[in-house]
Amino acid sequence: MHLFDHDTDFEMIDDQTSEGRLTDEWSINGNPNGGYLMAILLSAMLKRSDKKHPAIVTANFLARTLIDDARVHVESITQGSSFNRLQSRLLQDGREKVRAWGTFSPEGICYGDKRYETTEPPVAPLEDCIAIPEFGSYTLYKNMDVRLDPECAGWFQGQLSSTSVHKGWIRFKDDRPLDGLALVLMADAFPPPVLATHGPVAWVPTIEFSVNVRAVPRSKWLKAHFRSRFITCGLVEEDGELWDENGELVLISRQIAQFRQTT
Repeated sequence: MHLFDHDTDFEMIDDQTSEGRLTDEWSINGNPNGGYLMAILLSAMLKRSDKKHPAIVTANFLARTLIDDARVHVESITQGSSFNRLQSRLLQDGREKVRAWGTFSPEGICYGDKRYETTEPPVAPLEDCIAIPEFGSYTLYKNMDVRLDPECAGWFQGQLSSTSVHKGWIRFKDDRPLDGLALVLMADAFPPPVLATHGPVAWVPTIEFSVNVRAVPRSKWLKAHFRSRFITCGLVEEDGELWDENGELVLISRQIAQFRQTT
């Protein structure tokens, strides 16, 4: 079993409840990564849905989570011929920390027109990109191989960009196969794109995060593009795309976060 599967697979206690531990293998500055938390909630919902494609997953982050034991409660909302909808809640010490909603469709069923009104983003070749190193309490990068296009990596050395864009490549370092569960993590594994224009800031905590899985990747590496355009009222959005190496769009995402430039 790959580490990611071990760390997201909570033990079922009954039909609605699972228990496990948030590990320190997927953290940003000591805090469990939001994509990792969503993957735990998604994994629990998948166990209770007869439809296994996670078409849409949305989470609200209500309070800070800790590297500690946790419990997940899952409820069915509706079950239909095309979609199942479920809700899951992650609790620690009896307090709800994250709530997620999932819309699931049958695997292998894709119908209707296929039309792209944009193309995959231009990204520098893999060998020219800059790997984000594992350091300190940023353990996510011990397990994820994330490489930034040099065009948007200047903030590492204090050279800021004029646009809040992060793009590059991503995969698991242990070559875990890519699926919907993995995509949820990968959609939140790049640094916030506002760092490209502002440099390291005090905090960019996620408030709400929604992903739409469009296809199962057919490659080891994914090409990523994340952009923020508006900072107002202490909030910033992040729009994301993940593409496989065959030019197939596999995920789109929208994240709303707080923006705190100073402590």
